Amino acid sequence: MQRADLTPADLTPQICQRYASLIWSCLDAGLHRSALFYAERYFVLDVKNHDALHLYATTLLEAGQPHSAHRMVNMAAKESRCTGCLNIVAKTCMKLGRHRQAREALEGCLRDHSYTPTQSMGFRGASSFPSEAIMCCQAGNSALLGNLHESAAMSFRQALALDPMLWEAFEGLCAIGDIPLLENLFPSRSEPVRQKPKEEGPGHSIPVATGAGFFTPDAGNAGNLFRDWKPGRMALDAMDAPAGPRDSIATSDSSFYGEPSFQAPVRASRSQPANLAVHPPAVRPLSSADEAGPVTKKSRSTVRQRPAPASTTAAESHHLKPSKSAGAVPAGADERAKSSKARTRPALTNANLFSSSGRSAQNAAGAASRSHALGGGKTTTAAGAVMRRSTRLQSGGSKLASKGTARERRRPAVGAKARSQSHDSGLEEEPGGPQTSTFAPVLPAGLSTHPDASPSAASTAEQERAAEEAYQIELADYQIYDVMRKFASATRAMALYDCRLCLEELEKLPPQHQRSASVMAMLGKAHYELGQYPAAERAFEAVRNLEPYRLTDMEVYSTLLWHLQKNIKLSFLAQELLSTDPKSPQAWIAVGNCFSLQKDKAQALTCFRRAAQLDPTCAYAYTLSGHESIDEDLQKAMNFFQSALRADARHYNAWYGLGTCYMRMSKLRLADYHFRKASEIHPQNAVLLGCVGMVRERYKQYGEALELFNRAIQFSPENALVRYHRAKILIATKRYTEALEDLQYLRDTAPEESNVLFQLAKLYRLLGDDVKFTQLLAEVRDVAPKSVAKIRRLAESVRAEEVMDEG
Repeated sequence: MQRADLTPADLTPQICQRYASLIWSCLDAGLHRSALFYAERYFVLDVKNHDALHLYATTLLEAGQPHSAHRMVNMAAKESRCTGCLNIVAKTCMKLGRHRQAREALEGCLRDHSYTPTQSMGFRGASSFPSEAIMCCQAGNSALLGNLHESAAMSFRQALALDPMLWEAFEGLCAIGDIPLLENLFPSRSEPVRQKPKEEGPGHSIPVATGAGFFTPDAGNAGNLFRDWKPGRMALDAMDAPAGPRDSIATSDSSFYGEPSFQAPVRASRSQPANLAVHPPAVRPLSSADEAGPVTKKSRSTVRQRPAPASTTAAESHHLKPSKSAGAVPAGADERAKSSKARTRPALTNANLFSSSGRSAQNAAGAASRSHALGGGKTTTAAGAVMRRSTRLQSGGSKLASKGTARERRRPAVGAKARSQSHDSGLEEEPGGPQTSTFAPVLPAGLSTHPDASPSAASTAEQERAAEEAYQIELADYQIYDVMRKFASATRAMALYDCRLCLEELEKLPPQHQRSASVMAMLGKAHYELGQYPAAERAFEAVRNLEPYRLTDMEVYSTLLWHLQKNIKLSFLAQELLSTDPKSPQAWIAVGNCFSLQKDKAQALTCFRRAAQLDPTCAYAYTLSGHESIDEDLQKAMNFFQSALRADARHYNAWYGLGTCYMRMSKLRLADYHFRKASEIHPQNAVLLGCVGMVRERYKQYGEALELFNRAIQFSPENALVRYHRAKILIATKRYTEALEDLQYLRDTAPEESNVLFQLAKLYRLLGDDVKFTQLLAEVRDVAPKSVAKIRRLAESVRAEEVMDEG
């Protein structure tokens, strides 16, 4: 299934939120056509979604279609209607003047005190000043109404460059006819890919138990390990810091490789080989003087020292004054005397960092001794350190092993409990010898006690949720943009009157959108422009079933019924439209077409004029007025056609009407110009190509005329007028067999057409078939009694030719 083929189950909150944002921004800016476009796209995804229903009905109400909005919220059964639906019913009833129904709906809203509005109908923030893209679109609309097409095109392009989701700007470009390639306006986008949680790359190595990174204090911290730590800071943040030169040196220190009983299995980092991760190279340790000068040492004491308050930082713990009972050595004590002791207990010091709360009292001074051991003045290799530890464990370090085993059994999880115990308990004397008196630094809550541990599960879950949320937002934008781009492709093809391409693009739309009213209306117009009237009628009937109160495009439907000579359907449509909105031009055009079908030209002309009064920009009303006047007053008809072109310069029907007027006035050059202009706008219209061919025929340019007729028949093989004129040219060029095929086709499709029968009789006379010639003349006399004079002249010409042959 394609991503654009959404089902109600795929309607994520991100898609709903994105649609709601687009619709409300268009409504706030007064761009009702854009709001209607996106509201319909949102609604058809799930017609049972109350949020989409409320938003679509509100958009219809704001766009001046209260009947459609009222029907939209009344489609569902009463038991399924929510308080939000009742609120919209009240608004539509007040708009329609049904005040009693509005009061009943509002009383129903007041009875529900626990109702919570849907997501898009709740509280929202709106900007009182429009954005630059919206102002460009509004400027383009104003320029288009003022016939400033170049300025309008420039404004619409700027609006789309700033915000490609402004559908109204694209429709404006289509109305002008200045439509760039779709890739220039809406570049294709790649579908977003779900991102996995961030993995450690080459620059983010997982720390091993070497003292690097987290366990080694930075040079700027003066040996303080937790100076930059803040509550809530995770271990991952510390690991993500770029490794400096001193990290590479500190990782080689062997004093941080504890005994096997204290050291967890080490995982190899992605940024270094596995052998280096387990066996660090023997490099000279960093001395304490290289970091921040000598570290103050405390003497080992058997007296407990008072614990530091919770707010005391690790940096301050180095300079706390001992209690009166503490026999602490001054800060300027001999460092060399203590360094040997500190180096002989590296594993114990490292183990105490991960020990239980009772052992967590060995800390700041212990950390100082660790840093001194890490950076001692003498060179210590990793092999030597391991040898000393193994020797110590084998030769009588039973006390140390027993202490380690006891600490392993008592080791709790590092957290709030461990921190509270470390603050409440004092320092203990270690059995078998004195212990350093200092305070242990408090580890962050999410920090693992193992040097090779990954970030906490909570942090990973939070990252996964954030990544999924970002992916869903990107996916929602992509899906809406992709659907809009497909609609833009079909709309562009329709604006250029490439109706076959438009039908192909409509087939590419998702099934939910294909069944919408706007798509069905576009489908009907495409079939109408191709001359496929039965298919167009079926499409418009589907539109009426989906939206019975729809007014847009109904003028095309009424003209279609006029062509099909369906008087009853046309009369019903006119009454329905007039009852829906008596001030709409579409309703009066339908009424005018109904009178025109009944041969009441005066009433039809009055209705068309009324439509033009209601909407001076409605070019179709002027065009129909011109066609109703063309048989009585050519000059009057030409004025109507010119008014239509002032309203819409791309209205090809008006160009065709002017060409017909000049053709009747025998002004072939002007007729040819206007017919060609109409054909340039609609290059696939068979009638327009046939009109240009008829002008060429009048000029006796049969070759060019025949080429035009052939092109027209390729676009519309069933067009009778074009076939008739092509048969006449074929007769004139003495291609009788080809002409006979066209005339036989026309006789089968229109057996009562007198002109076809007369041309066919003339062709049989030229072929020397007198029997069929006589039969066809008799048929012409029966079908069209008024053509007796024409038949007599043809018979006399035949007798004259026979006399000439005898003489």
